[in-house]
Amino acid sequence: MAEADRKQAAPLPAAEAPFDAIGLARSLLRKIRSGALATLERDGGAPFASLVTVATDVDGTPLLLLSRLSAHTLNLEADPRCSLLLSAGGKGDPLAHPRLTVTGRAERSAEPRVRARFLARHPKAALYADFPDFAFFRLEVRAGHLNGGFAKAATLTAGELLTDLAGLEALAESEPGAVAHMNEDHLDAVALYATRLAGEEPGPWRLTGFDPDGLDLMAGERTARVPFPERLSGPGALRPALVAMAAQARATPDP
Repeated sequence: MAEADRKQAAPLPAAEAPFDAIGLARSLLRKIRSGALATLERDGGAPFASLVTVATDVDGTPLLLLSRLSAHTLNLEADPRCSLLLSAGGKGDPLAHPRLTVTGRAERSAEPRVRARFLARHPKAALYADFPDFAFFRLEVRAGHLNGGFAKAATLTAGELLTDLAGLEALAESEPGAVAHMNEDHLDAVALYATRLAGEEPGPWRLTGFDPDGLDLMAGERTARVPFPERLSGPGALRPALVAMAAQARATPDP
């Protein structure tokens, strides 16, 4: 790589990056369902990387379901510092596709919301989630490093990666009921959000969660992220936003 390319590829603060670093990082955080978890070995502290499944809390905090029979869980019990690599992947050169590394500390969580959001994203995990050796963890974010492809890099703070929920506690509390209602009565609209607004292929799309900024959808192993036209101000803003998005989707030709 030429010296000029090296300088261009050097990470910038997200606010100074010549592309939407915050938007891309948040999209990767919400869409990727598995990643490489790096912990520190209990004996010697050498880096230890393993593959884990990932979901997100309402604010975007990564959620993990880990077994104490796994080395990475024992490592975290000794030292909770870790990092998580999320990669979009795709055809061609893997280094041409965006990826995000999140650093922080993994802490156990027994919150019902954490369990519900993880299982919504990974339904098959319900088969073993309640085994005594398994526990849910939240990766309390410290910072992030985004590589958006060649010559695109940015460093991000926790505040830039995560969604601010201050004053929106009622919106988070309304999520389970709203998600169930959409999946039970409005799957036609959910499918339109995925195909017409997110440009995804048809499939058995369903809603797995939402936050003030957008919807998280899934069909089999595929995921989609659909932003709201504007940030939600509370539970009362959800229905009008969904209705407006459905109308927009119906007026949008198939891709």
